[in-house]
Amino acid sequence: MNGGVNGVALAVFIFFFVAVTVMGFLAARWRAAENANNLDEWGLGGRSFGTWITWFLLGGDLYTAYTFVAVPAAIYATGAAGFFAVPYTILVYPLIFTFLPRLWSVSHKHGYVTTSDFVRGRFGSKGLSLAVAITGILATMPYIALQLVGIQAVLDVMGVGGGENTNWFIKDLPLLIAFGVLAAYTYSSGLRAPALIAFVKDTLIYIVIAVAIIYIPIKLGGFDDIFSAANDKFTKAGAGGLAPAAEGQWAYGTLALGSALALFMYPHSITATLSSRSREVIRRNTTILPLYSLMLGLLALLGFMAIAAGVTVENGQLAIPQLFEDMFPDWFAGVAFAAIGIGALVPAAIMSIAAANLFTRNIYKDFLRPNATPEEETKVSKLVSLLVKVGALIFVLGMDKTVAINFQLLGGIWILQTFPALVGGLFTRWFHRWALLAGWAVGMVYGTWKAYDTPSGTQKHFGNTTDVPGIGEIGYIGLTAFVLNVVVTVVLTLILRAVKAPDGVDETSSADYKADAGDPGVQTDLPPATAGAPGGH
Repeated sequence: MNGGVNGVALAVFIFFFVAVTVMGFLAARWRAAENANNLDEWGLGGRSFGTWITWFLLGGDLYTAYTFVAVPAAIYATGAAGFFAVPYTILVYPLIFTFLPRLWSVSHKHGYVTTSDFVRGRFGSKGLSLAVAITGILATMPYIALQLVGIQAVLDVMGVGGGENTNWFIKDLPLLIAFGVLAAYTYSSGLRAPALIAFVKDTLIYIVIAVAIIYIPIKLGGFDDIFSAANDKFTKAGAGGLAPAAEGQWAYGTLALGSALALFMYPHSITATLSSRSREVIRRNTTILPLYSLMLGLLALLGFMAIAAGVTVENGQLAIPQLFEDMFPDWFAGVAFAAIGIGALVPAAIMSIAAANLFTRNIYKDFLRPNATPEEETKVSKLVSLLVKVGALIFVLGMDKTVAINFQLLGGIWILQTFPALVGGLFTRWFHRWALLAGWAVGMVYGTWKAYDTPSGTQKHFGNTTDVPGIGEIGYIGLTAFVLNVVVTVVLTLILRAVKAPDGVDETSSADYKADAGDPGVQTDLPPATAGAPGGH
């Protein structure tokens, strides 16, 4: 790393940070409703976003600062095996095309704000709803922490905060300031803030990647030299070259498939989805979101460029910020750092809102204050969104960064276990609520245990998310846990149906899953269980 503070890059970074901060606070007035004291307004932006706003919001939500830093860092460290993130973002869009419009319709029909709202309404089970809510919150917390890790990586490369011997408060002050600003405008503007800022974030990222993919290879002698340097590194390291070894190919495929199944189970993905104004907006977005996959593929190549450029860092997460520092003029390095920093603010805001909504609707309202008013729900959600950010900040400042990374990987295993209840519930009511709860428990316990018991070269526990799943191959633990989850759910459902165990009350009807905005009876200002008639589907 270069010594001292990069003043020019820091000035550019601060300019963009101040600009998006102003936008974040002004967003409270953007499309503001007369009554903003309900979760539809604060937590879902009034369910009013059109195609392009939703596209930028989902892109800003799914392609985070951690993606910007970690995907090419994985390529930098492991070679082509790190490219699993590219095919899984391609696999996911046909998948969500089949179920997200149905989730949007039933959620708008009944005023559902979270996936747990839907699960409770569909299966008549507060216990199953609680399990989905707790899983969502647990999986989201370290994800938020990693956005702050992304900001911290950029600040470190710019030389902000001093060295390792600097007083902890001075060292972490820039991150504390960024956190405070994020917390303030999220509290004030809700989902409208990240929706508005996402335009700036994604524009900057596209500009940076377009320049990087042309400018850096020219400086390094072309892609032939880049790939040759990367191949030499991995060959000397005994990895056999760029491509993963034969024993790693099963892990590559299962990791891509499992990650695709898990991506839209995350609460922040669903929050961004439910903010759109019609089911047609969702369908259109699933057809144009793959443009981000193209961006991701180009972004991943930066890992090879860092190798060719001779970037050497102890923490692989710093490889790409350091590449920008070394290769770009100072002013454009500042633009690149701003893209990463703002790329952390947008998803962190959405994630904290999503986690807060889960707590408010499915823990606070369901179990603590059943008669809570919409105003009270909104107030609680705002406060919880602050607490979630504080928890993430403590995570980042108080723990080794690898702990946050490992827990985020564990979060992917956890969130995948909600798939049968959510996606299964959108298409059939055959699964029994008790069987779904048992399957979820088995998947959670197995996945957590196997992840805990999987070492890496540097640590004894939570060292990796791949293990031998019992078929003689190395595969993704989350997918193995998911298969066990489904098997237990199906077997127990057959047993419970045979003994005629009681079902919960389904408050949805078949027509609810095809309803669109403006259809008769579609209302978005009611809490769950106050609209719609019981019925089968």
